[in-house]
Amino acid sequence: MTFGASIATLHATWQGLVWHDPGVAASLKDVAARAGVSPRTVSNVVNESPLVAEGTRRRVQQALDELQYRPNTAARNLRSGRTGLIGLVVPEIDSPYFSEIAALVSAAVEERSWTLLTDATGGDAERERRLLTGARRHLVDGLVLSPWALTAEDITGRANAVPLVLIGEHGPDGLVDHVALDNMGAAAEATAHLLALGRHRVAVIGTGARGGGATARLRLQGYRQALHAAGLAPDPTLEMPVEALHRADGARAMRALLAGPGRPDAVFCFTDQLALGALRVALEHGLDVPGDLAVVGFDDIEDGRYATPSLTTVSPDKRATAVGAVACLADRIDGTGTGADLPARSVVVGHRLVVRESSVGRSDAPR
Repeated sequence: MTFGASIATLHATWQGLVWHDPGVAASLKDVAARAGVSPRTVSNVVNESPLVAEGTRRRVQQALDELQYRPNTAARNLRSGRTGLIGLVVPEIDSPYFSEIAALVSAAVEERSWTLLTDATGGDAERERRLLTGARRHLVDGLVLSPWALTAEDITGRANAVPLVLIGEHGPDGLVDHVALDNMGAAAEATAHLLALGRHRVAVIGTGARGGGATARLRLQGYRQALHAAGLAPDPTLEMPVEALHRADGARAMRALLAGPGRPDAVFCFTDQLALGALRVALEHGLDVPGDLAVVGFDDIEDGRYATPSLTTVSPDKRATAVGAVACLADRIDGTGTGADLPARSVVVGHRLVVRESSVGRSDAPR
């Protein structure tokens, strides 16, 4: 071995033994020194450039792994004019339905190497308006919003807007991307299920709620539609308003129904939380469920699956809602192809009626 070759070998060995403090984030230069290449080559590997030889790529990747290198997304976002942050604004983060939606949106956002910021408004119009149009909107590259109190004018009149996707029923048609299920059709299907069981006095709990007004109106229309299809006239005494969509509200509405002039033999609730409250009161009054009273909810939250009896419910495709909303947002943010210039889209996600013990009994419920 020549002297020059020995020096080259020692240099390569030294490069491979470059010391790095594990408590300090590795830089491109650190990785380049470990792999014996230039920082530019490391950058090409990190960015998956096809211009790097396979052997070099493997050596750089090994150095990346050994040094636990993480790209400086803050610097990258600064160069691109983006923050890498996506906002999700929902009425209630402690609602089982919205917490599931938040988890699914978070997973969909993470797949795109974005970070999710979540906020809850309590359905307050001013807070919704502030999050939509205030200074904080500049913190995010895009926003997924489920509004309860905003008007169509609030949504379409925002200035200097970030990309926006609505989930729920507050979509000004043709102006903003909107992802929702067919609430009217789903409610009609749930009511028709109860009527097909031979129930004739089907009550509904959830009208007039402070939150989710547009959704509640559509579900009420679907309920009445199913009654008309069965040759039954809606009975105002069986349509119970609530202040909110929680268990306590369902319990109060059920007590009012049982104290009314004619006891229902079935009840369709606009959320599973309402249904669980109604179910509790029915059992407290000694009613057999579903013998005396069949109960159907909406949302398919986990509590309903483990209630006694287990809760029949409309199960919306929550994963499709989250993935669809993030996909629409990505088109607007990336602006690739015709994405930024696409007309506003209305995406309808699927649903299914999950039949359980609260409407058909334990022996007939699917296992």
